[in-house]
Amino acid sequence: MDVHKFFSRVKTFSHGIHPDAHKEETAHKTIRRTPFSPEIYVLLSQHRGAPARVIVKPGQEVVRGEPIAEAGGHVSVPMHAPVTGVVRAIDMLVPTVEGPKAEAIAIETYAAATQEVLYGEQRDISQMTPEELVQAVQASGMVGLGGAAFPSHVKLLPPEGRRIETLIINGCECEPYLTCDHRVMLEQTDRLIVGIRLLLRATGATNAIIGIEDNKMDAVAALNAALVGERRIRCEVVETKYPHGAEKMLITTLLNREVPSGGIPADIGLAVYNVGTVAQLGDLIPQGRGLIERVVTISGPGVKKPGNYLVPIGTPLHFLMQHVGSSMQASEVIVGGPMMGMTVASLDVPITKGVSGIVVLEKVKSNGGRQQVYPCIKCGECLSACPLHLNPSMLGQLAGIREYQVMAEQYNLDDCFECGCCSYVCPSNIPLTQYFRIAKSIVREARMAS
Repeated sequence: MDVHKFFSRVKTFSHGIHPDAHKEETAHKTIRRTPFSPEIYVLLSQHRGAPARVIVKPGQEVVRGEPIAEAGGHVSVPMHAPVTGVVRAIDMLVPTVEGPKAEAIAIETYAAATQEVLYGEQRDISQMTPEELVQAVQASGMVGLGGAAFPSHVKLLPPEGRRIETLIINGCECEPYLTCDHRVMLEQTDRLIVGIRLLLRATGATNAIIGIEDNKMDAVAALNAALVGERRIRCEVVETKYPHGAEKMLITTLLNREVPSGGIPADIGLAVYNVGTVAQLGDLIPQGRGLIERVVTISGPGVKKPGNYLVPIGTPLHFLMQHVGSSMQASEVIVGGPMMGMTVASLDVPITKGVSGIVVLEKVKSNGGRQQVYPCIKCGECLSACPLHLNPSMLGQLAGIREYQVMAEQYNLDDCFECGCCSYVCPSNIPLTQYFRIAKSIVREARMAS
């Protein structure tokens, strides 16, 4: 077979980049459970929207799966106990990925407990109404597990006048090193399909498309085998290219449609869900349980035992590093993938619902922020890489003179989803993505103050 002819038929979008994948260390390793940390820290704000509200007290015993915080509003989700133990404290206890300490519930794990999930109630989801399904999704505490951590139930309720016609299930996992979604598609195929059917009923959508990059053909084969006779769900293979996992790019590739500037997929009749999110829904909703653990890829040259691990929410990074073994040369720990993730300043940071990966780099692999930054040479590489066809060069120059409002009003700063393509290709080592992240934060603060 002519490989070039094959790839010419694979769907894709314009621009983007092809970073080294670094997935070979974990792509073929099955999901394994980590031990339970002696202490768990459940952050009350680990999703978009309002923080959860505490419903337990220090000294109270909790069982694994029991609700410990309720949703703080419509755009919010509850928290559940990841372990059986006793609530030790509720306070500003641990740092977050962003840096400052945040309010958390500290649970001391009972070492002698079996850690069986003791909280939940079996449901017949085929008898549940769409409204009941939406309520069940919120009660499960589910958020987007691909990294955005947006409450999943909110996507099931499009704005007034909108209707979800098609579901897009995102199985691209384009970030280097990360393979947890790949393993979920292979090992939790049935759960994933149950979850898709549940979402179809909840939204009233007519069909669902699972988009998977062509470096995961074993996952495509597994899903196609499970979907024999299924008319409403199909797989589509897309080119392995970064950032195909971004919902806007996957929508463009699969349907040749564009989310309007400042809009959301529901504006064009779509809802996009990560495969890990949907597989968890397919498992939790029928059992009436809450989200208490997730699959996390732990990889990178600084990890001695890379793999895909089932990790309780709230597990401190230092405990995981002890379990997987970090090399003496490890110098940088990234939560998320190397393109869009964030380097942590402390290993006391706990795992949250949106953490899909931990990448540990060594001194020889990490620039540690030490690369010299040179002036922009107007080469245009960033323009050729930007998947949204923005002008990162001009945006970077405006950021340098603090013209943040001009960036937002004339150069579509808000459309940037901080994929990192521009920074990756810049020969001058200009940290464009970091500039844009700061600029967006300042613009948001100015809008809130006005």
